[in-house]
Amino acid sequence: MTIPFKTIPSNLRVHLFAAELDNSRANTAAIAQRALLIGQKTAAGTYTANVPVVCQSAIDGRAAAGAGSVLAGMIDAYRDNDPAGEMWVLPLADDGAAVAATGSITFTGPTTATGTLSLYIAGRLVSVILASGTTAAQAATATVAAIAATVGLPVTAAVNGGVPSKVDLTARNGGECGNDIDIRTNFKGSASNEVLPAGLGVTIVAMASGATNPVLTTALANLVDMPFDFIVCSLTDTTSLAAITNLLSDQTGRWSYLNQIYGHCWFGFRGSAGACASKATALNNQHLTEVPFFDSPTPAWKWAAAFAGINAASLRADPAVPLQSLTVAGLLAPPLQSRWSITIRNNTLLFGGCATWTVDVNGNVVTENIVTTYVTNAQGQPDDSYLEVETLFTSVYVLRRLSSMVTAKYSRIKLAADGTRLDPSANVVTPAVIRADIIALYRELEAQGIVQNSAAFARDLVVEKDAGNPNRVNVLLPATLINQLRVFAVLFQFRLQ
Repeated sequence: MTIPFKTIPSNLRVHLFAAELDNSRANTAAIAQRALLIGQKTAAGTYTANVPVVCQSAIDGRAAAGAGSVLAGMIDAYRDNDPAGEMWVLPLADDGAAVAATGSITFTGPTTATGTLSLYIAGRLVSVILASGTTAAQAATATVAAIAATVGLPVTAAVNGGVPSKVDLTARNGGECGNDIDIRTNFKGSASNEVLPAGLGVTIVAMASGATNPVLTTALANLVDMPFDFIVCSLTDTTSLAAITNLLSDQTGRWSYLNQIYGHCWFGFRGSAGACASKATALNNQHLTEVPFFDSPTPAWKWAAAFAGINAASLRADPAVPLQSLTVAGLLAPPLQSRWSITIRNNTLLFGGCATWTVDVNGNVVTENIVTTYVTNAQGQPDDSYLEVETLFTSVYVLRRLSSMVTAKYSRIKLAADGTRLDPSANVVTPAVIRADIIALYRELEAQGIVQNSAAFARDLVVEKDAGNPNRVNVLLPATLINQLRVFAVLFQFRLQ
C-alpha cells in the first residue's frame, strides 16, 4: 500500500530522515465542562457588569462580586458542592429603577436574664448576646452591630429613626431576589439551645417589596459561543427565564444544529408544592431544572447553585450515573413539619416538572430525582422523553464523542460512493467506512456504560450520501442510551411454617 503522507512530497531529495505528525487517530481530549453563575453584584464589587469572567477562587469571587451580594452567595454555595470544576460568573448590576426589598425586626423588653438571640438571616446565624435588663432599644442597637459584624449577609441594618426598638433591614441588591431573604429566630430550636432570652419579645416583618430585576439581554449576548454546560440563574421572573429559554433554544440557541454548544440551567423557587409545580409546568422546557423548596432559611439562589454544583460534579465524572442520593452541602433543610411527603413529591412535584430531594437523619438535603421542567409535548400530551437530566447530558456526551471523531478523521478528506475501487492509501472515505467507524465508536461507548444494545444500533444505523448534495453524508444515529436504576420493587411473599 502507499502510505498517505499529507506534507512530505514524493520527490524529496534532501534529508536522511523526514517525519510528519498525524493526530487523526490520537484525540482523546474532552471538552471543558464549565459552570456559569448568573447573579447580581453590588456597587462595591469589582466585577464588570454583563461580562463573563472565570472565578479563580471563592475568596476572590466573593470580593469581586461584593460582600453580601446575590452572586457572592451563589459562588459559595456552588463551590461547597463542586470544589474542582471550572467556574465562571456573569455579574449583573442592579437595574437603575430597582427597588430593594425591606423588612424589620421589632423588640420588646427588657430581658430578665442573660441570653443569646439566635437570629437567622438568609440562613446565616447572627448571635446577639444580651445581658439581663437589656431594653428593647438596646437590643435593637446590639442587633444592628451584630449584623454589621457578620460579613457576607445580604442585608444592611439600621435602628429605625422614629422607633428605637425597631431594626430596619434593606437588601444589598435591588430587585425581586431580596424578597426571598428569610428572617427568623431560633431555627434549630431548644434542642440546640436556641431560645429567646427571657423577657425579650421579637416581631419580624418579612422582606418584601423588592422590584425590577436586571435585564439579561446584554449579559447573555456577551457569552457569544463560549460553552457552559452548567448554568445557574438567580432570577426567576418570567422575562429572565424566557431569556434563558431562548439562550438554550433547540431552534436558534445553544442547542441548535448551527451552534451545538448545549448547556442546562438550574434555578431555585420557593413556594408551596402546587405553586412550584405550576411554575415548572408553565415553563415546560427540557433545558431548565427547577429546584423547589419551602420554609428553608436558605435563599433560592443558594439552593440553585448548590444543586447545580453537586449535579455538575457527578455529570462531569459520568453523565449517565443517576443524580440521586447526593448530599448537598450548605443548605438548611426545612423543619420536619414543612417537608414534602413522598406522595407530594411523586404526584405533584415530579409529575409537575420539579426536581425532588429528601432530608437524611443528620438534617442534610439529599437529591432524589433531578428532572427537567418538560412535561408535555407540542400537542399538550404527557411526554417523558426529556424527563431526566441524565438523558440530555448523556446525549451530549455521545454527540461530542462523535463530533470529535469526525473532525479528527474526516476534516480534510475526499468522499466517494460505496463500491468505488480505491487504493487503501487514498485520502478518500466512503459511507461504508464512516458507518464502520461509527459502529466502532458506539461499541466503545457501550463498554463505558454510556449506551447499550450495539447489535440493534449496527442493524439500524444508516449512513448515506445525500441525494441532492454530493459532498454531504447523512447519518441516522439510532442510539439507545443507558438507563438509570431508580426503582427497586420487591414483592415480599413471606411464608409461615
